[in-house]
Amino acid sequence: MTSNRQPGLDEIEERFVALLEARTSRDAVDRWAARWITDDDLEWDDLSRWALELLHGIDLPAGPEGDFLHDDEQVRDWLDEFQKRRAERSTPRQAR
Repeated sequence: MTSNRQPGLDEIEERFVALLEARTSRDAVDRWAARWITDDDLEWDDLSRWALELLHGIDLPAGPEGDFLHDDEQVRDWLDEFQKRRAERSTPRQAR
């Protein structure tokens, strides 16, 4: 996951999962997403851009007490939405 190639949907999804499973830090995910979303030479599909924009800023504090602006429940909801949108993209539409 440390290559220089543009990440695909699998790798983006893995960042959500790794964060929720506490295999990586919010800071690491934020820095990873920032690397990609700020590269103006890359083009993103809507789903990838949406997800990367969520991950970039995932470490924002809610206040001085140390909580995060986006808690784990919200991150789970984002992952669920990501997976739902991804499944919808790969399901062929039936002719009407």
